[in-house]
Amino acid sequence: MPTSATARLRTLAQGLADALPENVVEVVLTGSVSRGVADELSDVEMLVVTVETLSLEACFELAGGLGLTGLDTWGPRTGPARRVSGYGDGTPVELIWWPREHAEARIEATLAGGDQSTADALVHGVALRTRGLLARWQDRLRDYPPALAAARIEDAALPWGGFAPAGILTLTRPQDSLARTEWLVDAARRVLTIVYALNRVWQPTTKRLAARVESLPTKPDRLADRIAEALDDPDPHRAVLTMAKLQLDTIELAPPGPNSTEPASGSQPPPHPRGQTPRRN
Repeated sequence: MPTSATARLRTLAQGLADALPENVVEVVLTGSVSRGVADELSDVEMLVVTVETLSLEACFELAGGLGLTGLDTWGPRTGPARRVSGYGDGTPVELIWWPREHAEARIEATLAGGDQSTADALVHGVALRTRGLLARWQDRLRDYPPALAAARIEDAALPWGGFAPAGILTLTRPQDSLARTEWLVDAARRVLTIVYALNRVWQPTTKRLAARVESLPTKPDRLADRIAEALDDPDPHRAVLTMAKLQLDTIELAPPGPNSTEPASGSQPPPHPRGQTPRRN
């Protein structure tokens, strides 16, 4: 059941969509509001598809015409995409403007292995104004290509093999907390890439991770909990060991490949400081 915040923010979003001019051919509500899990910290995220590319100034003017205040932009200012942020009734609103041709190209790029978050946003998107484009895009994204899944698994597993596991222990030096954190975050992202690919699910952002991985049938035990434990553990060796064991459990779920064949030395848990490798749980 959608949260109470979801209902309020969907009403706000629908009002904004209804007030947009006729050259807007599709308005897609995305993010936590489209998923029905919005809370008091959530914003309104909308994809606005137009017939032709609009200038940033034109997007600002349209957003101002909707009554949004505190207008600003973020990200690259080159290319056909435009981004405008503001506030509607005190709620943060993010509008991403794409010309239709660019939107179609993004779908093609995603199916060829490009940005996964675009696919996830559209698959869970809600049409606030439509000429049938969102339904057609969702139909195209319904089947996750097996070849794409295999490629993403191999790419994610690329750095995990071919070196001595004891080398990971260099990350446990107390003074190397930044390097350790970078490794932990990168390893967690690669684990998630493999898990989503194994389940043939378009990879979302890492927000609300526990809820997003809960329903996946193929995954290591306690996936989200183990990532959190590794990132939060104040003991450097234990944090690295937790993540290394999660890598190993993840790669064991993957089909054999050049980088994902188990065992690979980089996927093995590093030895215990006293020279003993702890048993797997």
